[in-house]
Amino acid sequence: MTPKHIWGRRDFVKFGSLGLAGLNLAEFGHLPRARGAEAKERACILIWQMGGAPQQDMFDMKPDAPVEYRGVFKPISSNVPGLQVCEHMPRIAKVADKYCVIRSMTGRTAQHEPAQHWVLTGNAPLATLSFPSVGSVVAREKGAKNGLPPYIAIPGPHYSYGAGFLGGAYGPFAAGDPSDHGYRVRDVHIPTDVNWEEVSDRRLLIKQMDAHFLRDPGVAGTSGANEFRVLDDAYEKALTLMTSDRARKAFNVFEEPGATRDLYGRSPIGQGCLLARRLVEAGARFVQVHNGMNVWDTHQNNFGLLQNELLPQFDAAFSGLLIDLERRGMLDSTLVIATGEFGRTPKINAAGGRDHWPKVWSTVMAGAGVPGGAIIGASDSNAAEVKDSPVTVEDYTATVYERLGIDYTKEYQTPIGRPVRLSSGKHLRFSHRTG
Repeated sequence: MTPKHIWGRRDFVKFGSLGLAGLNLAEFGHLPRARGAEAKERACILIWQMGGAPQQDMFDMKPDAPVEYRGVFKPISSNVPGLQVCEHMPRIAKVADKYCVIRSMTGRTAQHEPAQHWVLTGNAPLATLSFPSVGSVVAREKGAKNGLPPYIAIPGPHYSYGAGFLGGAYGPFAAGDPSDHGYRVRDVHIPTDVNWEEVSDRRLLIKQMDAHFLRDPGVAGTSGANEFRVLDDAYEKALTLMTSDRARKAFNVFEEPGATRDLYGRSPIGQGCLLARRLVEAGARFVQVHNGMNVWDTHQNNFGLLQNELLPQFDAAFSGLLIDLERRGMLDSTLVIATGEFGRTPKINAAGGRDHWPKVWSTVMAGAGVPGGAIIGASDSNAAEVKDSPVTVEDYTATVYERLGIDYTKEYQTPIGRPVRLSSGKHLRFSHRTG
């Protein structure tokens, strides 16, 4: 099998930069869409590479570039002829037939916060409007299942972006760090000195007090009343979590065999991906995993940080997740994504690091009908510019929604009645054929 170069945004097919043929014209008219009941049951796990991962040191290496661009890492062959990855990702190289590399992602800002907002919501940040994150949209469109919150952030919601104008009811649930010794997620157990009869009595009292408050003519219809309803909804969700055996069980990563935990790696990102698999298996709709604020922001000592920490942890976590999902029969129903908010500069700086670079970076997708062993787009010889088939942040967002069976052309109304489309981009078109 050779990697397929799939040019999805425009209705044409080209030859890839490696000289390997893509889809032929006859196949192009039969590209499937993820619109049916099957797609609507799909979940998503986003591995959020916060800070911006270096495209040229991972999935888009440039061994023929000058040393000040290519760096010190060498490419290795994967299990797909013609698709190479970094030598410090040997496990990921062995599962290349399960994922697709988008080498032509492109953005418009080199600042962390606006770039992160853009990728996680699909919209440029505005001072006058807070857009909902993709996870919150998925939560609203798909709803809760089996008592689990539909949108979960591991370890927490910080820098994962919430529900914006949709309201707190669709914000992320903080799961904590499952790599911690004695990990125990909050809100799924009642205190030991409280019994369920007391919980019921307290809840009834709160409901009576809230109802009396909300009947006040000076309160009904105000923002204060809406805040009370959001708080009540949060209480109900917490009670649902505490009363759901399946939900409590899903958070218990200690049930996993040692070999499975080792497969993912015992790092925060590894155990986070393992917990994400358990949560999706139990009914969560969208799980975002990250391992710290801007940990991929390698302005200094880029190669040391990558070789000794970031790449080994990501190598085990990402490959372990794909292997585990496949052997459980879950890969077709789970969209797996690894991306950050932008890439890194093509030229190495004086501190041995790489700086912010939004012009081109790589995103990896797997599962949910995404073809394995495929390459979309290409960067130039120094991984500095998009060479072929640019994929914008809006296209990426549209693709995520489409894979999950959500109409990305749908419009929401903001609190002041402004229509906002879920995505202004166009989804990538994939083929199920992987050979």
